[in-house]
Amino acid sequence: MSGNRSNLWIATRCARIRIADKVMHGDAGNDLLARRMRAHANFVEYTPIVLILFALVEMAVGASLWLWIGALVYVVARVAHAFGMDADKPTVWRAGGALLTWGVMVAMAIAALMIAYMATREMPVPPAMAARG
Repeated sequence: MSGNRSNLWIATRCARIRIADKVMHGDAGNDLLARRMRAHANFVEYTPIVLILFALVEMAVGASLWLWIGALVYVVARVAHAFGMDADKPTVWRAGGALLTWGVMVAMAIAALMIAYMATREMPVPPAMAARG
């Protein structure tokens, strides 16, 4: 649900400029609108895969505090990145948001792979194959 609210908030930041400047399509040369549109697009590019990773891990091992903390870090990272994109030069908010996003995504991918790998290690050997040994 937080991802949905973050998406709405980032979209609203674009809409406010569109309404104020009466921009129907594109960015009409407005640099701030272009940066906010890019921040929104970036959110939409990363969030589906991150949400899928969170869902897969939660389905495999159940909800846990570390998953909630990871999701909170992801939301904070995306909001920080969106604020950082307002500037016309690199900022700590943009870089920090991007790095935290990548960190959460990599951590979740590693967690999902480890869970899958460990599940294959725990499977008992079928009796027909054990008898061949």
